[in-house]
Parts: sequence; C-alpha cells; structure tokens
Amino acid sequence: MVGAIGTVVDFAVYNFLNLVIGLAPVFSQAVSFAVAVVNNFLWNRHWTYPDSRGKAVHHQMAQFGLINAVGLALRTPIIAWMENPLGVLADSLGVEAEAAVIVGHNAALAIAIGIVMLWNYFANRYWTYNDIDER
Repeated sequence: MVGAIGTVVDFAVYNFLNLVIGLAPVFSQAVSFAVAVVNNFLWNRHWTYPDSRGKAVHHQMAQFGLINAVGLALRTPIIAWMENPLGVLADSLGVEAEAAVIVGHNAALAIAIGIVMLWNYFANRYWTYNDIDER
C-alpha cells in the first residue's frame, strides 16, 4: 500500500513539475522521487513498520535515504534511456506528437519505478527495517 501511494505521489509531482511548471523531465523526476521517498519513509515508519520506531529516526532516515539515493542513481539513466524510444513508439501508434512525448516520459517513469521499487523494497527491508520480525 505504501508503495502504491508513493507511486501516485511520484507521478503526480512529476507531471505537475514537468507539464504545469515546465521543469525539464530529468529534474522533475529527481524532485518527484525525493518527495515520494519522504512520503514512503513517513508511512513505513509509522504504519508499515511501527515497531521500527525503536531506532533513532535520524539513523533510520539516513539508511533509507542512502538506499533511495542508489535507487535514484539507477532510475535516472533508465528514464533518460527509455523516454525517447517510448515516445517514438507512441507516435508511431498514432498518438499526437506532443502527447507521445508525455506518454514516453510517463511510460519510462513507470518502468523505472517498477525496477527501482524492487531494489528499494528489499534493501530497506533487510537493512533499514532489519530489526522487525517477519509476520
């Protein structure tokens, strides 16, 4: 559930910054990622893993942040590499050129989120939240 909420936050902030504010996609995705990371940290600490609150918040946030920094380093080149080909594909399927670019950006973001989500989940589960018993 936390991952789904984080994904919605990520897409919403990304599209707002990219389409409404006009920020470049590479910067929009970095900011949206950071906002989603903060969202996910807060929800994980207080809802998913409430028993983890025994760890100092600054220590846990540093672990979570480091893992997610690696996630951002994985995600950025994935998006940069995939957004143009996916936009071209959308264009070739008859999507209007401007809309094809938006489709390409969002499709690349979706793929990157899917890949990085696996890294973030397992790394956080077994390092940041390693003091929590499996249920």
